[in-house]
Amino acid sequence: MDTSPDLTESKLIAGFWQVVALRGWHGVTMARVAAEAGTTLATLRGRFATPLDLLRLHGRMADQAVLAGTIAGQGGTSRDRIFDVLMRRLDTMQPHRAGIERLLDDVRRDPFLALFLGPRILGSMGWMLEAAELDSSFPAGAWRAPGLAVVWLATVRAWRADDSPDLGSTMAALDRALDRAEGVARSLRLPIADAEPEDAAPPPS
Repeated sequence: MDTSPDLTESKLIAGFWQVVALRGWHGVTMARVAAEAGTTLATLRGRFATPLDLLRLHGRMADQAVLAGTIAGQGGTSRDRIFDVLMRRLDTMQPHRAGIERLLDDVRRDPFLALFLGPRILGSMGWMLEAAELDSSFPAGAWRAPGLAVVWLATVRAWRADDSPDLGSTMAALDRALDRAEGVARSLRLPIADAEPEDAAPPPS
């Protein structure tokens, strides 16, 4: 049993999602998470107060994984970059799919959990915009982050029903969701991509 203070976050999250998969959100206790993660309650308490803290940790780890794999100045269209970062965020969810699917079932019957998750999703979408080299600050971020959250949730719904190895149906659903989002943005005359700064230096000849 691991009682060290440097118990890996990935091990904790794996244990957490295993409990969710087996017991559902309302069956999650810190004792069960500690048992699945192979640690003690005392060690767990030193870092987390409630299971909600583990949800926060998972979201942060997913964001960090996407950001760590993002190359600055990657090129392509803004749509291509958004597509890439959202699919990579789904990749981080694959190892915990059973638990995440169980949580998605439970959140439909738990308004308090939905209220907790809503702002975290918006925050994560802000980071995904940054990864895609799109401005997430006000005023653009005021509509981009919620718009991307709608795209993300539609994609996650498709992901749940997609058991193919290449996630082809999920990618098609993401394409359609991006089409709808771009259509709404155009109808409201909202800029989809960021304009280049006027004083930007010209590329080397």
